[in-house]
Amino acid sequence: MIRLSNTLFIPEHELEFSAIRAQGAGGQHVNKTSSAIQLRFDVRRSHLPVEIKQQILRLSDQRISSQGVVVIKAQTHRSQEKNRQDAEQRLQSLLIKALERKKPRRPTRPSKNSVKKRLEGKQQRGKLKNLRGRVGSSD
Repeated sequence: MIRLSNTLFIPEHELEFSAIRAQGAGGQHVNKTSSAIQLRFDVRRSHLPVEIKQQILRLSDQRISSQGVVVIKAQTHRSQEKNRQDAEQRLQSLLIKALERKKPRRPTRPSKNSVKKRLEGKQQRGKLKNLRGRVGSSD
């Protein structure tokens, strides 16, 4: 069971685990054993409330397929059990991130003093650049 909050959780039967062979270095061990875990969680078929499902599906994450299935592959550890725990933890953090309410941005304006300082700086820079011009000849 994955707990998202005090009242919200995902039961174990909604998670689908499969053992697969890990990629990369590891020698004979990685070639013989299926220690990597692939976790699949179908958001649309889960028991979560509709609003939360929509929040999860709105995330722009490459682990969420167009069919609404979250696929997480864990292969960092040598043991299947540790990879399973890692996959569950990564799913939990992904779903908690989707549930966070983002604080709306309040538009602000620059202060009068900051505008004044910026314009003075521009004038000063312009004067400096004017001094770099050709020196006029005096006839």
